[in-house]
Amino acid sequence: MAESTISTQPVPQVARKPGIFSGRDRAIKIFLAATVIPMVLYMAFWSLFPILWGFTLSLFEYSARRAGAGGFLGMGGANPYIGLQHYVNMLDFSEEAPKIVKQFHQSLKTTVLFAFLVVPLNMSITLPLAVMLDSIHRRLQPFFRTFFFLPIVTASVGVAIMWGFIFHPQLGLLNGILTAISGKMVAIQWLGDPHLKFLGIPVALLAVIAAYLWQDIGYNTLIFIAALQSIPQSLRDAAKVDGVNSLQMFWHVTIPLLRPTILLAAVLTMISAFQVFDIIQVMTNGGPQDQTRVLVIDIYYNAFRFQRMGWASAVSVVLFLLVLVISLIQTRLLRTEWEY
Repeated sequence: MAESTISTQPVPQVARKPGIFSGRDRAIKIFLAATVIPMVLYMAFWSLFPILWGFTLSLFEYSARRAGAGGFLGMGGANPYIGLQHYVNMLDFSEEAPKIVKQFHQSLKTTVLFAFLVVPLNMSITLPLAVMLDSIHRRLQPFFRTFFFLPIVTASVGVAIMWGFIFHPQLGLLNGILTAISGKMVAIQWLGDPHLKFLGIPVALLAVIAAYLWQDIGYNTLIFIAALQSIPQSLRDAAKVDGVNSLQMFWHVTIPLLRPTILLAAVLTMISAFQVFDIIQVMTNGGPQDQTRVLVIDIYYNAFRFQRMGWASAVSVVLFLLVLVISLIQTRLLRTEWEY
């Protein structure tokens, strides 16, 4: 029987004429350039440029009321260059520090407290809520998803006005309930009494947090529901075969599989909490005694009411760096090296 032989001769290559695809390649490059370049310019103009411009303004004692004697866009002259002096002033924690510095310290403390209360409360509400909604009948899920998502599409000013009436000292629902229960008139200043605190936290700040959570929980709930529905059913079935109960399923199967989604929700919620403005502005206007004055309100007052735009820009840079650092820490702590 003859042995089969394998040819070792090289396979002839089909000669390609020079430039046969050059026309199509050129069209693809033109299409990519026409698509990407406008996007890059858009992002640079609306994202990168404002960041750089804000940092530049923080280096000047700038006010739009004063016309600079020279320089670019009025900087210089009556709006002198002071370098990093604003940032140095922020580090003054003495009793003799100017009022503007003390207000910055109070705003920074309130912002951090607000964000670090909102994020765990939001996660502890939305994740179990999403698990419960995911377990109900499929036909009922659209109704409940819509029900919990409706506050998201409601204007924040309207939400703030509604909750302001709830906490109203004379006409509010909360004091009305307490009056009905106690049998005597209750007129607690929930949003106006600076001495009213719970566990050392101003009650006015807790009232704002309640309004913020009421509006915001629907967003993360929908994110978690979508993530829960993407978990393979085979993993849950395997856990049930091993005798895992519902609570063990939640802690040892669901939460580990949802870590990427929890990271996303935590980062987005943290960023949103650091940028809160309208609800606090309408409900408390930063009071009482600056107990609900957050960094964005501090920036707003200094920039547009007192025309201290240089200082407001420095506070904006601090807020940007604070959000960036905390987001990186969250990513470091919650990231995973695997996906299901």
